Amino acid sequence: MKRVTLLFLRRGDEILLALKKRGFGEGKWNGVGGKADEGESYLAAAIRECQEEIGVTPISPKLVGKIDFHELTDPSFRHFTHVYVADKWEGEPVETEEMRPQWFKVSQLPYDKMWVDDATWYPLMLENKLFTADFVLDGDRMHTHRLTEVSSLADA
Repeated sequence: MKRVTLLFLRRGDEILLALKKRGFGEGKWNGVGGKADEGESYLAAAIRECQEEIGVTPISPKLVGKIDFHELTDPSFRHFTHVYVADKWEGEPVETEEMRPQWFKVSQLPYDKMWVDDATWYPLMLENKLFTADFVLDGDRMHTHRLTEVSSLADA
């Protein structure tokens, strides 16, 4: 199991997505984030990844979701993901070798250029609701999923 993070910057009715330019998820719009290092908390990893990928330091990101991703054709694939949203940050998003950030109106997200599961759980995140989810993916198709709105989340 890989411990991974996603972090989204939010300003009013806009959310920052980043186009992945290389590696896992190349060509897809997503939040910034990645693998938590050994001994690193999810929150610290989310902040570090945001700094590395778009040059921004989020201030007090809020944990909004936990997602357990599995791949049907690869039993060894499991990404346990903590999802954060920040509405304050230091710096301005910049393009790096890995990511090209862009602001989108929440009503105009490019779901056709995102992971197939995103259209399922983004609405809860965008409504400031907390959630847990399990997704079993089959390549670029969703095999099964469970999405649950919750009243609280522990950052562990």
